[in-house]
Amino acid sequence: MYNKIIIALALDHGISAQALNAAKTLVAENGKIIAVHVSEPVKDIVRLYLSDDDIDKAHQATQDQMMERLNHEPNIESVILTGHAGREIPDYANKIGADCIIIGSHKPGLEDFFLGSTSARVVRHAQCSVHVLR
Repeated sequence: MYNKIIIALALDHGISAQALNAAKTLVAENGKIIAVHVSEPVKDIVRLYLSDDDIDKAHQATQDQMMERLNHEPNIESVILTGHAGREIPDYANKIGADCIIIGSHKPGLEDFFLGSTSARVVRHAQCSVHVLR
């Protein structure tokens, strides 16, 4: 059993029932489940054409979408990070002392034949257990 589990999710894929069931099965009785989404940073060239208000609205829309996805899961905390998912997720897990990350893997490329590139990076950099779901 794990005390602090991170479910890594991409909002365009939603939160899968498989990931939720895995987390609920693996979490200790008084454990905590945290759903984490990582937003890619706005590239400098794009940033030139956006106002701070536009960026704030996009961030708020991401938060709203995250809350909508977790609406029926009141015991799951949600966190939105900014950066590159393959690095931010394990860094955040280390920061909060998570002892398990649950992440999905889909559409692997040639360089990451068995895992998707994000899940492969999380597995490589995490200092805790990682459960990869297909």
